[in-house]
Amino acid sequence: MSSGTRHPDPTRRSERSRQAVLRAARELIAEVGYAKLSIEGIAARAGVGKQTIYRWWRSKGAVVLDAILALSQGADGIALPDTGDIEADLKAVMRATVAEFADPAFEAPIRALNMEIAIDPELAAQYREKLAGPVDEAKKERLRAAQRAGQLAADADLDLALELLYAPVYQRWLLRTAPLTPEYADALVDHLLKALRP
Repeated sequence: MSSGTRHPDPTRRSERSRQAVLRAARELIAEVGYAKLSIEGIAARAGVGKQTIYRWWRSKGAVVLDAILALSQGADGIALPDTGDIEADLKAVMRATVAEFADPAFEAPIRALNMEIAIDPELAAQYREKLAGPVDEAKKERLRAAQRAGQLAADADLDLALELLYAPVYQRWLLRTAPLTPEYADALVDHLLKALRP
């Protein structure tokens, strides 16, 4: 016979706390910058104890990585558009990429994560495993489909192709040398395809 007493679900409570921490980390990066971001500040904003954060994450960089993954819904099931036209598909993806880099909701945490990755090899490995690796594989799968369709040279080095396409965007964004525009995204695709067409 049930007593009618309801017990709180610790799983639900933990997930609420976890989401509060990730949201607090994103908000604080935008407000105070990465250098002033602290575990104490995140805990206070999220309404949890520091020990709760340290139970799930080993550093503020690890919190920021998960905050970005949550914002982008992770890399699970990612697939690039495939309309059958590699030029149109790559231009759509690259335009979305430059727009994302210009979005303040993404830019502040991504810049913060890049700073931490530069000095933390373990975090860099987690970034490659959780985000960069799966995303790159999805990109290469779209390029393989273009190769099968005869739109790209069969012997094209797809890892190098991705670097040629994305490294200029990253450098322009990182160094703030010039704006990231849809026209710039299109130009990168045009130059890449000139080099890789059969």
